[in-house]
Amino acid sequence: MANKKVVITGGAGFIGSHTAIELCAAGYLPIVVDNFGNSDRRMVGRVHEITGVRFPVYELDCRDRAAMRRMFASEGECFGVIHFAAHKAVGASVPEALSYYDNNLGSLVALLEVMGEIGLANVVYSSSATVYGEAEELPVTENTPTQPAESPYGRTKQMGEWILRDTAASKLPLKAVLLRYFNPVGAHPSGRIGELPLGKPENLVPFITQTAIGLRDELTVFGSDYPTRDGTCTRDYVHVVDLARAHIAALAWLGKESRASFSEVFNVGTGAATSVLEAIHAFERASQTKLKYRLGPRRPGDVVESYANVDKARQVLGWSSELTIFEAMRDAWKWQVALKNDPL
Repeated sequence: MANKKVVITGGAGFIGSHTAIELCAAGYLPIVVDNFGNSDRRMVGRVHEITGVRFPVYELDCRDRAAMRRMFASEGECFGVIHFAAHKAVGASVPEALSYYDNNLGSLVALLEVMGEIGLANVVYSSSATVYGEAEELPVTENTPTQPAESPYGRTKQMGEWILRDTAASKLPLKAVLLRYFNPVGAHPSGRIGELPLGKPENLVPFITQTAIGLRDELTVFGSDYPTRDGTCTRDYVHVVDLARAHIAALAWLGKESRASFSEVFNVGTGAATSVLEAIHAFERASQTKLKYRLGPRRPGDVVESYANVDKARQVLGWSSELTIFEAMRDAWKWQVALKNDPL
């Protein structure tokens, strides 16, 4: 394992930067590829600081096949690729649909073409629980039928999975692990890196922390009359450090898998549902801060309940989550406070 190179596309982003840290801890050498269109290059310096490892960074767009070929030629033999690079805002994907299809699917196709040219087969793909839509059964397993996606973003993840399946079944050898993330939250416990949304946050936890720190006036809870235990939507919130470690487990499994070509799907979550109000209360306990929020009307397109069955990841990859929603909120708040005191 020592010194095996792993290319991380979108490696300066929220999940990518945390995964770079875990790769270093596991003895891999991350090769970060990012166009910095939705990330901050200074996060890479902070990962260098945390790990003490000076790994290569390439500023390029994954859709640029020539640039990707030059990157692989420069780096030589690599163990595999973790593909994060994608636009990821569900709401923004509606008015920017064409951009989402071009970027999210175009980058994947270009990457797979270049990997095929150089004979590199191992890839871990950043998928999403959005592929399940409003699931007919809970908790969802990897065999739960997917429903029509609620957004262009969700459709790009569904289509991305099909691209990988079809490629693995074609003449091109491909060993693909598709990780369906549930709701990544938290930050690195050092407080040096974390989620850094551009503009108004799309996700619950950065909106919570920005409200608590005074950047937002208040948080609106969309819907309090759902058929759940407290009337608010439930989600499976997984700590980003746990999520990053799932990629290390996937790489280790790929290294032992003897099949020449396949695609395997794994849910990555905690296996437990947390309501929006429960998440808010966990934040208030972790931060010892009273949050200003109000109950508002339902938001169109929101899934009522979503949480994972994670038996397959535990049994096959040997991975399971270890960190709690309290720890995720504690670390997210530590990052938000640190960002206020030492802004990027």
